[in-house]
Amino acid sequence: MSLGSAEAAQVKLDSGAIEGTATSDGRVRIYKGIPYAAPPTGTLRWQPPRPVHPWVGVRKAIGFGPRCMQGRIYDDMVFRDGMSEDCLYLNVWTPARAANDRLAVMVWIHGGGFQTGSASEPRQDGEMLARRNVVVVSMNYRLGVFGFLAHPELSREIGPKTSGNYGLHDLIASLQWVKANIGAFGGDPNNVTIFGESAGSIFVSALMASPLARGLFHKAIGESGALFPTGPGFIGRSLADSEEQGEKFASSLGADTMAALRAKPADEVLQTALKTQPWFAPTIDGNVLPDSVGAIYDAGKQARVPLLAGWNADEARAGVVLGKEKPSIATFKEMLKTRLGDRGADALKVYPASSDEEALESQASFAGDMFIGYGTWKWIEEHARTGQSPVYRYSFNREIPVAADAKVNGQPATAKDIGARHAGEIEYVFGTLDSVKGVKWTETDRDLSSAMMTYWTNFAKTGNPNGRDYVRRRALPAWARYDEGGERPVIQLDETISSSPDQFRSRYVFLDTYFNKQVPK
Repeated sequence: MSLGSAEAAQVKLDSGAIEGTATSDGRVRIYKGIPYAAPPTGTLRWQPPRPVHPWVGVRKAIGFGPRCMQGRIYDDMVFRDGMSEDCLYLNVWTPARAANDRLAVMVWIHGGGFQTGSASEPRQDGEMLARRNVVVVSMNYRLGVFGFLAHPELSREIGPKTSGNYGLHDLIASLQWVKANIGAFGGDPNNVTIFGESAGSIFVSALMASPLARGLFHKAIGESGALFPTGPGFIGRSLADSEEQGEKFASSLGADTMAALRAKPADEVLQTALKTQPWFAPTIDGNVLPDSVGAIYDAGKQARVPLLAGWNADEARAGVVLGKEKPSIATFKEMLKTRLGDRGADALKVYPASSDEEALESQASFAGDMFIGYGTWKWIEEHARTGQSPVYRYSFNREIPVAADAKVNGQPATAKDIGARHAGEIEYVFGTLDSVKGVKWTETDRDLSSAMMTYWTNFAKTGNPNGRDYVRRRALPAWARYDEGGERPVIQLDETISSSPDQFRSRYVFLDTYFNKQVPK
């Protein structure tokens, strides 16, 4: 049956039949709120995901499933769903005309610091990307205390080395669902690209390291983040530390057994976690992550798949430029001493501060490097060194237009103040610029978005981002491999797209020498 026919709005999955919708021009079929695992409620709270319960008849797949339990943390997140502990749902956008089209598949992992986020955000809508002739999948996964609580009793209950990391287990389960079912949507289960931003990118780096995800994807794209150190200790918690955190949390709820903790209403568990503010995050559990991600890459044991990755030029600029106190030469030097100890003075060689203006710019760069830049750089470097697969690196540099009433820290903000901010590339990648209200986008932005969509989808199709942008009817600037030739070329994504050697490499090499002494081997 042709997927272009009215009857083909129905798709048969291994768990039952679903019926979706289509765009007004019929070019993209959309299926929302498809369960990929059983509801993780009751006795399944803090358990790896279990198989979906099959259903009888045709299930309507026309609305997003609920987002997972979370607090309101990031103001830029806009949702089109409700919230529930029953949240393991995914969505599919397909342009395929027949089930045997075998189109490349792009599986998106949303960000949110492991604590928040949802696949329903308008800026992450898959329709426009699917129009580039790929099948797009996005999913929800457990977050915060529900996604990453470890506890000695759970370790005994579930089995050795499996406490915590339920959010990672969810991602693996969604990829298993894709492998089993994406062919029904015209997708190719043997040509799957995982891609994500921030925490989603961190998960991409972790899935490449996890033996449990091996063979479930064939290419990877990371946007601003990796589970490599971006601050002392940020390499994933040890199981012992995570279990200790879990015991303290259970005590704060007055629960002396897991049965008692599971009996607590989900909202009470969430509100207690938000009040006490323990940061629940991935654990080096010996199972999903048999070792730190850095150690796995260092040994060349990660998935050897093509990688396209990078970050934004101004990941943390706004917080520095629009902070309560502007940096000066003196305050910047003192900050470096506080952060880096006896290496603070050495840092001035790569983060110069000969004037207050230069100190401000260096502090903005340093903040972004410590937050995102260095960890993502380390991931790219390690995969280029040990992965034996093509590696492509980008820098997103566009000073993103902002609304006329935009503010940061209560202060009016301009595009120059904010720059190429964290998460600002998402709308460009998905072609969803118009999902951001109050911003006057220019043709420059739309051209850049079209180019990025072409690069990303070309990479998903072939492992090489190069090719013609057929939507804008133009040839795109050549994107050279980062891992060939020794010059480490970086594609600069801005008003004009160009390629250049890494101009800030000295900063990351310096931070590498610092972190190598801070992170246990």
